[in-house]
Amino acid sequence: MNNQNKRKIEENTEDSKQFGKLIFFIVLSVFVLIIFRFFYVGIFHRADGVNLRQKVEQLYAKRTEIKAKRGTIYDANDQVIAEDTTTYSVYVVLSKEARTFDGKPAYLKASEKDKAAKVLSENLGASYSKIKKILSPKDPDVYQVELGSAGKNISLETKKRIQAAHIPGIDFTPSEARLYPNGTFASHLIGLAENENGKLLGIMGIEKNYNSELAGQNGVKSEQTDIEGTKLPWTKAVARPVKNGDNVYTTLDGHLQNYLETLMTKAEEAYHPKNMDAVLMNAKTGEIIAATQRPTFNAQTRVGLNNSWTNTLTESAYEPGSCMKIFSMAAAINSGIYNPNATFMSGRYDIDGAYVYDWDRNGWGPITYRQAFIRSSNVGMAHLEQQMGAKRWLRYLKSFGFLKAVNGPGLGTEASGAIGYKYPIDQANTAYGQSIDVTVMQMMQGFSMLANNGEMVQPRLIKKIVNPNTGKTVYRSKRKVVGHPVTASTVKQVLGMMQDVITDPNGTGQAYKINGYNVGVKTGTAQIANPKGGGYLTGDMNYIFSVAGVAPLNDPKYVLYITMQQPQTFGNEGAATKALATVFNPMMKQALQDDSSNGSNQNNKVPNVKGLSIATAKQELEKTGANVIVCGNGVKINQQSVAAGQTIMKGSKVILVTNGAKTIPDMTGWSRNDVSNLANMLGIKVHFDGTGFVKSQSVSPNTVVTKNQQVNIALQ
Repeated sequence: MNNQNKRKIEENTEDSKQFGKLIFFIVLSVFVLIIFRFFYVGIFHRADGVNLRQKVEQLYAKRTEIKAKRGTIYDANDQVIAEDTTTYSVYVVLSKEARTFDGKPAYLKASEKDKAAKVLSENLGASYSKIKKILSPKDPDVYQVELGSAGKNISLETKKRIQAAHIPGIDFTPSEARLYPNGTFASHLIGLAENENGKLLGIMGIEKNYNSELAGQNGVKSEQTDIEGTKLPWTKAVARPVKNGDNVYTTLDGHLQNYLETLMTKAEEAYHPKNMDAVLMNAKTGEIIAATQRPTFNAQTRVGLNNSWTNTLTESAYEPGSCMKIFSMAAAINSGIYNPNATFMSGRYDIDGAYVYDWDRNGWGPITYRQAFIRSSNVGMAHLEQQMGAKRWLRYLKSFGFLKAVNGPGLGTEASGAIGYKYPIDQANTAYGQSIDVTVMQMMQGFSMLANNGEMVQPRLIKKIVNPNTGKTVYRSKRKVVGHPVTASTVKQVLGMMQDVITDPNGTGQAYKINGYNVGVKTGTAQIANPKGGGYLTGDMNYIFSVAGVAPLNDPKYVLYITMQQPQTFGNEGAATKALATVFNPMMKQALQDDSSNGSNQNNKVPNVKGLSIATAKQELEKTGANVIVCGNGVKINQQSVAAGQTIMKGSKVILVTNGAKTIPDMTGWSRNDVSNLANMLGIKVHFDGTGFVKSQSVSPNTVVTKNQQVNIALQ
C-alpha cells in the first residue's frame, strides 16, 4: 500500500469520526430538547400556548344539564290550569329493513295495516280512510310516515292505548310540552307556552308575562370520567343546582270559570256575534273570579287560535254605550247638580246645531232625571253633562280611571283608550258612552266603586307566586285602592236606580230579574264607528250590546259585565237584553248560590267514616255541609275521597265507596277533576271528550263497574 492511499484511508477515517461526532451531538441535542420539553410540559402543563391540563379535563369531563321544571299555574282553589307534561308524536315505520336488536321485524306488516288504521283512527280522531291512505304511500321505498296534526302532541294515555294493540312499526317521539287540562279556560288570560329549541317559552297571557318566574333555571353537573364514561373516584363533581320555576296562583274560581265558558259557548252558537266579553269580579277586592271572550281557543288542542290572537278583555278599546251612564249619573249626583225630580223633554236635544237622540227618537215626553237613567235616555245624560260642564266631567272621567291602563297584576298588555272632546256635542256624547274608547278592565275598575262606598280598587288576576324549591311565597297581590271618585251617599243612590232598571215598569233591564236575589243592572247599546270613516255603522245588529250588574244590592260583592258585538240574530229571545240574560242570569245566580252554600267560605273538618254504615257516614258528613256521593252496593264504607281531618267548604263533594261491588253514580254536571277522583277510587279508566262539565256518560248510573273498565265521558 503506497503512502498516498494510506493518507486517503486516514482522511476518510477522520471524516467518519467527525461525522459521527456531529451525529452524536445532534442526537444529544434533540434528546436534551425532548427532556427539557418533557419537564416543561410536566411542570407548566402547556404546549404551543395550549393548556394541556384543561384539554385533558375537557376530554374526560362529563357535563350534564338538568332541566328545570316550568312552574305550574293554578286557580284560586289550587286546581291545575297549566303544567309541564310530555307529549308524543306518532310515526309508523314501513321499511322491511327495520329490525329490533334481536332481529325481529320493527315495521308495519302489510297484513296489519287495516288493524293499525283502525286503532290509530279510534285514538287520534282521524278518519280510517285518511290514515289507511297515509299507511299506503305510492313510493315503496318510504322508510316511515307521520300522521299529520292528528298524530302530534298526543297524551300519555292515548299513547298507552295505541301501544296496547301491540302492532310492530308504530312508534312515538317524546317532547316536552305544556298541558292545559281544562281546554278552553280563560285562554287569552292564561295564555300559551310552546317548545322552542327544547325549551318551553311563554308566547301569550300569564305564560308570557310571567315567563321569567315560570321558566326557572337549568342545573348543571360536571364530573371527571374515564374513557368509558365512568366517574373517576378521586375527583369531585361540580354542580349548579336546578331551580324549578315558580308556581303562579290566579284568582280564578275553576268552577265558576268553567260555567262561564259553557254559557258563553252556548250564546256564541245561538247568536253568532262578532265578539263577546264577560268578566265576573269580586268588586270588594278586585279579584277576577271568571273571565272569557268569544271567539276563543282551546289551549290544549289550539283549535280556534288562528282566529283569536287578540285579548279583547285588555287590548281592545271600544265605545261602551249606556253602561257609561253609571259614571255620568254618579258624577252628576256627586257634583251636586242632580235633582231626581227635575224634568226635561226627552227624544231629541239640540247642542249648537248638532242633535242627541234617545234610542226611542219619539221620546216619552217630559220625564225626570231619575227616569232618564231607568229608561236609558241619552238626552237626559247629555243635559246632566252640560250642567256639570266639560272640564268638571272630564276630571270625573279621569278619576274613574279612564284614558289610562289599569296595570293590574296578571293583566298584561293593555290599551289606554281615547276620547273625542273638542266640540260640545262630543263632550255630551261621552256622558252616554259614545266619543270615548274604553277597555273592559277599565270598566270593571270603575264599577268597583259600587261595592266599596265610592272607593275604586284595581282588578287583579294573580293571587300569589310561590317558590316550589323553598315553599316560600315570593309575591302576594293585595287589594289596591286606586281612587275615591265619589261618596258613599252617591253610590247608594246609583245602586237604587240600578235596581229600578229591573223593577220599574219602564226599566230597560227587566230581563235580568233573578228570583230570590236582589240585583241591580244598567243596560247598554253602543254604536260602532265605521272603520271606513264617516260616522257610525247602520243596521239593527251593528251595535255593541251590554249589561253591567251588581249583587247583592244590600252589600255588593260581585260585578258582572258582558258585551256582545254585532250578533247575527237574537234567536228565540228576540231582543238583546234577553240574549245577554242567557249568560248574565245563570252566571250571577251561580256566584251568589256558591257564596250562600259556602257559608261565607266557612271551612269544616271531614270526619273519618271508614267502617261506618252508609246511613251513619252520610249523617256525619252532612253535618259539615258536604255533598255526599255513595258508590257501591255494600253496607259499610271502605273509601272516602277526602281524608279525615281535612277541611272542606260547604257544598263540596265527598265520594264514598262501599265494601260491595262498585257502582258508578250519575255524574251529570261534574267537573273533570271530580270524575278523575272517582275513577282513581273505583279503579276504572276514563276517556274524556270535550271540555267543561259532564254532559253524558257511557255507563248508566248505578251500574256495577269492574277494575280497568273504560267509561267515556262527554264534557260540555
